[in-house]
Amino acid sequence: MAQRMLKVGEPAPWFVCRSPVTDQFHFQSVAGRYVVLCFFGSAADPSNRRVLNDILANREIFDDRHLCFFGVSIDPDDESKPRVGNVMPGIRFFWDFDRSISRLFGAIAADGSDVGPVHYNRSSLILDERLRALATFPFGENVEEHVPKLIEYLRSLPALTLETSVAPVLIVPRVFEPELCSALIEYYESHGGKQSGVMDEQEGMTVHKLDYRAKQRRDCEILDDPLRTAAMHRVADRLAPEVQKAFQYHATKIERYVVACYDSVSGGHFHPHRDNTTKGTAHRRFAVSLNLNSEFEGANLRFPEFGPRTYKAPLGGAVVFSCSLLHEATPITAGKRYAFLPFLYDDAAAKARQANLKYVTDEADRN
Repeated sequence: MAQRMLKVGEPAPWFVCRSPVTDQFHFQSVAGRYVVLCFFGSAADPSNRRVLNDILANREIFDDRHLCFFGVSIDPDDESKPRVGNVMPGIRFFWDFDRSISRLFGAIAADGSDVGPVHYNRSSLILDERLRALATFPFGENVEEHVPKLIEYLRSLPALTLETSVAPVLIVPRVFEPELCSALIEYYESHGGKQSGVMDEQEGMTVHKLDYRAKQRRDCEILDDPLRTAAMHRVADRLAPEVQKAFQYHATKIERYVVACYDSVSGGHFHPHRDNTTKGTAHRRFAVSLNLNSEFEGANLRFPEFGPRTYKAPLGGAVVFSCSLLHEATPITAGKRYAFLPFLYDDAAAKARQANLKYVTDEADRN
């Protein structure tokens, strides 16, 4: 655990915690915008209340698209009274009553010696779109100056534009020929798809759950042996060598043979997520997004940590990227997008997958 506040350029540690709206808020999912992480401790203190009121007075700057604010409370009364709560868009709070987040970021001692009254390093930490430290603003003695200085700094930051950076992804054309793409779409249409969920970690187990706010997509598992074999050979012969060349990674295993469909009628989308954050998915190394058709609008890949630029593979081509990257499928606005969506890994990762099977429910193992 960190014993000091982050310095410029250092990555913020990830954590999962309670908030006013969920028991499991995954902090790593907020990348892709500037973030203010404010360690105020307790809203009972008048000076802390002044800071929070000043933040609310400037709430128009926290639009969630470019900038968001998270306040960290270690006082249970802030929740039970309640003294603070989310103001959407852009202003949220974390309940850090066990003080684990505060220790992680150096707001209090990391050795557990903070039982009872503590010296709390009240400050606002500014993070960039990749959740790396930009600046730290201590509250100081003149707390009325804190938010004006903070806002002045935030307004000086460059806009996150299309030119911000390029995501480290590989685009490979001509992996599947048009005939195979058509055959896979026909298979989907004849067998139908079922609603696809997300993987979550609950009490140490990887579980499958439906969350229509996070994901709206229907998947069809390919059970036809000739189709599976055709897809496997093309990934092995045409895609894997390109992955080896670009990433120096020898993929030997494929997880999932599914055709997925994002439908504009049902509002297909998949909110920002990473593909390897549970015990049941930790073995995944690279994700493949291979388009089986091109007659659609939207449903493109976006990597929020690298700006708003979107990526779209050509018909029969694939976008390949590390499962550690935060990514989303933007909402589809017209037509249907059909895609083949496997994961790639190697023999070493296969052993890790086998070892973690005891943490995976039957339903999660099928998704």
